[in-house]
Amino acid sequence: MVRRTGKKTRVAAARQPEVRLPPLRPHEGGGLEPDGDYDGVELAGLDLSGGDGAGALFLDCALRDCVLEQTSLVRARFVDSVLTGVRGVGADLAGASLRDSEIVDARLGGVQLHGAALERVLVRGGKIDYLNLRDARLTDVVFEGCVLSEPDFGAARLERVEFRECVLRRADFAGARMRDVDLRRVTELDVARGVEGLSGAVISTAQLMDLAPVFAAQLGVRVED
Repeated sequence: MVRRTGKKTRVAAARQPEVRLPPLRPHEGGGLEPDGDYDGVELAGLDLSGGDGAGALFLDCALRDCVLEQTSLVRARFVDSVLTGVRGVGADLAGASLRDSEIVDARLGGVQLHGAALERVLVRGGKIDYLNLRDARLTDVVFEGCVLSEPDFGAARLERVEFRECVLRRADFAGARMRDVDLRRVTELDVARGVEGLSGAVISTAQLMDLAPVFAAQLGVRVED
């Protein structure tokens, strides 16, 4: 929960992942398999467009510079893994689970993560458009130095989530539930819907001024000079 000490606001910090990959062996076979078991594997420079890895388990794995165009990873599980430089439109990770993992310099669009569970996850750098996190559960998640354009956090549950030096454009927080969510270091905070979903979050004074018209509209207050 958010606590006040004197004039300062304390927010419980997110616990970041500590990914230490073992020596990895190259992935053999090219594509993905439904319910596949990938343990200690590096998938590098692969075009996985249209592939089906639904239900697959990635344990101590690295996906580097892979194309995930319309790739199905529904209910896939990523544990102690790193996704670096992945790109593509329409990757489907609905119901997926990411734990103790990192997503670095991703260039993605239309990513489906609705109903997903993210625990101790770092999203650093890159740009993700139309990120769908509806009904997702985020615990100990850090977004750092990334651009999120029109992200959908509708009905999501966020606990100990930090946004550091990143951009949130046209964000939807309708029905979101937050606890210890720190937005103070967001460099551009633009809320399209669901400003009431920010209850439980901490924002800066400057952000409050920027969001004043949105809060007024939510309350039905007319501002006229």
